[in-house]
Amino acid sequence: MEGLTKPGKASQAPEPTSTTLELLASVEANRHLSQRSLATRLGIAVGLANGYLRRCVRKGWVKMSKAPARRYAYYLTPKGFAEKSRLTAEYLTLSFDFFRNARNECQRAFRAAEARGWRRIVLYGAGELAEIATLAARELDVELVAILAPGRNERELAGLPVVADLEDVGAFDAVLVTDIQTPQQSFDALRARIETGRVLTPPLLHVSREQASGETEAAE
Repeated sequence: MEGLTKPGKASQAPEPTSTTLELLASVEANRHLSQRSLATRLGIAVGLANGYLRRCVRKGWVKMSKAPARRYAYYLTPKGFAEKSRLTAEYLTLSFDFFRNARNECQRAFRAAEARGWRRIVLYGAGELAEIATLAARELDVELVAILAPGRNERELAGLPVVADLEDVGAFDAVLVTDIQTPQQSFDALRARIETGRVLTPPLLHVSREQASGETEAAE
């Protein structure tokens, strides 16, 4: 395995908890994991993976030693094991906080819809937030009719049909944006087709609604 090279600017990007945790777990599972394999597993560029490894070595979490055939082996140090345990706890806490906040915001959006007499709701975006929204809806008097997810191949998610276009939905009253990756684009695409007030946006997505005079935030 190639040695550690001096990181460029891309390697010095902020370090997400989940990426560091996955790196430490990967090193623990396979001492002879190549940087290319590690980068693939982390979903980042090889140079950035090198930067993460350098930081872990510098922090004393990972130790590097030479192996035969110009390769290197990586080991978790006692500090590395302790950091992995700490990050695991932190990651689980953050995941729980996200779930709780997302569920609460989806419920507020659904209650706002109920107050307007809107019962049939479409979700725009397939993924974790859409699944959380389906759980939030069970406690309220709303009916989720479909998940709008252009470009996705699934036919069903969380018990709901997945469609590629609003025309495939049938009758509905409002749409809740649950697209985490490109929420602003999804919102803009929706308001080009339906009344803006009927597009609900959880605050956690930080969508700019560019409200017209007298319009209120539907998710509040």
